[in-house]
Amino acid sequence: MKLFGITFGERKSGSSREEILQLLAGAQGGSKAGVAVNYKTAAAVGAAIGCARVIAEGLSQVPFKLFKESASGSRDPAKDHPLYKLMARKPNEWQTSFEFREMIALHMVFCGNAYVFVSRSGGKILELLPFQPQQVTVKRNGWQVAYEINTDKGERILVPAADMWHLRGPSWDGVVGLDIVKLAREAIGLALATEEHNSRMFSNGARVGGILSSESALKEDQVKTLRESWERTQGGVSNAFKTAILWGGLKWSSMAMDNDAAQMIEQRRFQVEEICRHFRVMPIMVGYSDKTATYASAEQMFLAHVVHTLGPWYSRIEQSAEANLLTEAERDAGYYFKFIASGLMRGAHADRAAYFSKALGAGGSPAWMTQDEVRGLEEMNPMGGAAAVLPIATNVPVPDPNAAKTTDALQ
Repeated sequence: MKLFGITFGERKSGSSREEILQLLAGAQGGSKAGVAVNYKTAAAVGAAIGCARVIAEGLSQVPFKLFKESASGSRDPAKDHPLYKLMARKPNEWQTSFEFREMIALHMVFCGNAYVFVSRSGGKILELLPFQPQQVTVKRNGWQVAYEINTDKGERILVPAADMWHLRGPSWDGVVGLDIVKLAREAIGLALATEEHNSRMFSNGARVGGILSSESALKEDQVKTLRESWERTQGGVSNAFKTAILWGGLKWSSMAMDNDAAQMIEQRRFQVEEICRHFRVMPIMVGYSDKTATYASAEQMFLAHVVHTLGPWYSRIEQSAEANLLTEAERDAGYYFKFIASGLMRGAHADRAAYFSKALGAGGSPAWMTQDEVRGLEEMNPMGGAAAVLPIATNVPVPDPNAAKTTDALQ
């Protein structure tokens, strides 16, 4: 069948690509810690999903708008362009702009790639339809690129590059982004293994793993009864630290490593930092901080997160949208996309007041903003009149040249 002018073909095999990937996930994503690591298991690690969410929410909570720069240099929202509403309000029938950008950001952070089908009619973009990264395969022939979409029904769609908005994270070959979860496999795998170890410690008791030995030969039914009795009286959180009574010459030999010897707390704290390094997120952004952090230093870290973590993502998405969603004529006409991240840069009231005072020309510094521009940043209605065009330092009554002549005549 055909959809949006693209031919769908049936698969020869009965299994979809997603099902095959799930079957192979354990083999392909196995870490040295003995835990399978893929985008699904990584999402169960607090530090990993925390890094992904803080980036995704930083990309989706701020406005992302289409602007147009005129020949005079003024920059205004291009509200008359169809892409303005699609990107700022509703990119498709079921998602808001926030949900759409959060989804593709999660795809880019975890998988390195996000794929959005661009639905057009008569050259006009009608919808932006996102697909899961594991459903899309990049087909490359030299520098010619096409995309194969594998649906949940086992259907296969071949999409030309002109109809696919491919957003890449950091890339080695310029065609596909690097799979961050795969690169961070060992760090995430160790975090998963540590989490499982601690969980099993509490489910089996405080001293887990050991041997009950006896010099006497035990029959099979005696071994079974002994095991069941021991697990019933000593296993589980509710039985932790209970006194064990050994009878019949039984001896207990612990085979487990103490948590102090394994440095479990230190290990878990280090894994948070290690995972944050892979995602290039400051640990404080996922709820981790040392005792030396102060309110002032934390505030600077939050600002650094916007500049050094979110800033590159903003530029990457802005330029990708311009290259894939705008025509050459529209780019030449001055259209461009922009994240409005000024809200995230707000500091304390005193800091904002000092900044706006300088922007308005206080203290003899050259003014670069008007009062109405400042009010707009604070979500306040414009004052109009002179406040719309004059900075505060020069917003004084202008002398009437005829007044001087009248004064001279009277004298």
